[in-house]
Amino acid sequence: MSICAIFFIAISKILNIYMWIVIISALISWVNPDPYNPIVRFLHAVTYPVLNPIRRIIGYKLGPIDISPMVVILAILFVKYFLNRIMIIVCL
Repeated sequence: MSICAIFFIAISKILNIYMWIVIISALISWVNPDPYNPIVRFLHAVTYPVLNPIRRIIGYKLGPIDISPMVVILAILFVKYFLNRIMIIVCL
């Protein structure tokens, strides 16, 4: 396996982990968590810089439902698909 393939696989794994962090953060937001819990603070600190600009752009045009996590997940899936295609072209 080439270094190129290892690099793209590592980026794909990092994107997978971040996607799960966004999913967990969205699920936890449904249950009014304790804001001083270290896990909640970590999830908020990691996801807030990505979700907040999307929230500002979309706003509440769709009502009280926050779809910014879905937008981020779709963007991650698109980037992973795009990276897989690049890896096939470049590394092989």
